[in-house]
Amino acid sequence: MDYIIKKWIGTNQTISYNWTYANFSTQLERYATLMMRIALAIVFIWFGALKLVGMSPAQELIEKTIYFFPSKIFIPFLGIWEVAIGLGLLIKRVIPYTVILLLLHMIGTFLPMFIVPNICFDAFPFCPSMEGQYILKNLVLVAGALSVAGKYGAEK
Repeated sequence: MDYIIKKWIGTNQTISYNWTYANFSTQLERYATLMMRIALAIVFIWFGALKLVGMSPAQELIEKTIYFFPSKIFIPFLGIWEVAIGLGLLIKRVIPYTVILLLLHMIGTFLPMFIVPNICFDAFPFCPSMEGQYILKNLVLVAGALSVAGKYGAEK
């Protein structure tokens, strides 16, 4: 697909779609990981802060999953952990350690799928409930974290 676009600055040069896309993708490559880091940081700080102030929409799900630990202690602890992950993603030199904390946290976020599957699925296993969808979206967070980890490894 090679459309020709005339430049509007008075010259008669033409630019192909492929050339334009190649230049655009070069800019994307330069800033995509930074944008991913910032987006992940915002999500973790925001969701963690909601837990710290007692406004998390996931609070009931957490209480039903981690029923063996007092929620008044565990949920604020989880909020602090999430805020720490978010802040760690903003500091380049601690990203390798932060990604480990993030991946450990993500393991915990999938626990409800096994501990309370009746809450996570309307019809197991193909029809996740709203809570199940909330959990499954964490696969995107894991992929983003792994992308960030690939760029900001321990030796870099």
